[in-house]
Amino acid sequence: MYKLNLWALSLVIVLSVTSLLIGSSSLSLDAASLDLLLISRIPRTAALILAGTSLAVAGVIMQQLARNKFVEPTTTGTVEWATLGMLLMLMFFPQASVFHKLLIACLMSVIGTAIFLLILRKVSLRSGFLVPLIGIMYAGVIGAIITFIAYRAELLQSIWVWVQGDFSMILRGRYELLWLAAGLSILAYFTADKLTLAGLGKQVSINLGLNYNLVFIWGLILVALITAVSVVNSGVIPFLGLVVPNIVSLLVGDNLRRSLPLVALTGATLVLFCDILARIVNYPYEVPIATVMGVIGSCIFLYILLGSKRHAH
Repeated sequence: MYKLNLWALSLVIVLSVTSLLIGSSSLSLDAASLDLLLISRIPRTAALILAGTSLAVAGVIMQQLARNKFVEPTTTGTVEWATLGMLLMLMFFPQASVFHKLLIACLMSVIGTAIFLLILRKVSLRSGFLVPLIGIMYAGVIGAIITFIAYRAELLQSIWVWVQGDFSMILRGRYELLWLAAGLSILAYFTADKLTLAGLGKQVSINLGLNYNLVFIWGLILVALITAVSVVNSGVIPFLGLVVPNIVSLLVGDNLRRSLPLVALTGATLVLFCDILARIVNYPYEVPIATVMGVIGSCIFLYILLGSKRHAH
């Protein structure tokens, strides 16, 4: 376990240095290059690490709460509800600060995630594969509502630009809220044992002396807040919270106390890699990281899904 964490940390460091060196402007030993690093490239790299770390942690918590390996905030409506909150703020309070937009996005995320988990409790699930299917349908309905409202309010382009996963506009002073998501991820580590027990199910965890409802609400708040902060600051990054926990689970198991640091480091590694690829695939222009992550993440997800299906037989 220690070696895996060390390897993952080394990859994060190497990719971080690479990220700092890549750009349309070359670096040199002068004041202009120093300003470029401090204003743009260091904040961007920090935002990539923070977003990757926190979204991967949110994904593994979501999987524990839903007791299913094929869910994450982007397939359970959490992201869509945060986006709906952003849309409502753009419609009714366009001059509101980022902090106030974040508050509404967080509130909507909590509501949306709670509704999804309530739906799972009310539906008889004969197969674990039905859970992500229900989540995708649920997210699709909310996404359609967002599109309709944005179209009627002539805000379709505005909301699309806002939620499209892209770090090209990250500058100093525009990413610091992501430290809040990182702080929530650290809090999740200190309650990892309780979240692991909650993943065993309500009856089992209660028999083991856990206050299941309290831990469930805590996990729900963590997922919603982390997702909302990430959407407000860097947009939607698909599949990250789905594939990273599954990869780590195959390597070290499902004990969050052991796996959470590796989940965080792997999430940061994957986001850094996708961003670097997005910046060099059509250099000097950039492809949105959401596009690259969507392609890579969907391929990994299909591999995991097909592998699980083979094991089931």
